[in-house]
Amino acid sequence: MKFPSIPVFAVCILSATGALAAGGAPDPFQLEQERKANQDPAIGGIQAAVAKADWPQAQELARAAVAKNPSNPDLHNLYAYSIRMGASPEMELVFRHYNEALRLDPKHLGAHEYLGEAYLQVGNLDKAKDELRTLDKLCFFSCKEFSMLKKAVADYEARQPK
Repeated sequence: MKFPSIPVFAVCILSATGALAAGGAPDPFQLEQERKANQDPAIGGIQAAVAKADWPQAQELARAAVAKNPSNPDLHNLYAYSIRMGASPEMELVFRHYNEALRLDPKHLGAHEYLGEAYLQVGNLDKAKDELRTLDKLCFFSCKEFSMLKKAVADYEARQPK
């Protein structure tokens, strides 16, 4: 008897590969965001305000959520982000909450990316590059956060007088 299971196995593998290539697999980042929103309902409200660029609303929701759950690094990250993106950001508060997110979760990719962007916002290229190096170490293969901060650093450098 020949091994009929080998062709069947090959067809299954090729079918699965085709389904993944056609978009059959969910986006891992989207799944992570949905998991976080389900874990803490406040995150969904904050993300909705951020999506509308309603920075005052995002800040208020995030501030209240951090007060209720100060041990959640995602809330500190979102709070710092909403402050940083709003009008006249209080950068001391921004840095305090990004650093708290990283104290709670030293491998928080989003907090590292956004902290690097905050450093660029205040003109500290060296600190931004430190965050980029940290992301390079944390991301086994290049991750979205590394790519975004790398682009932000390159854009910042391109705007500097020579």
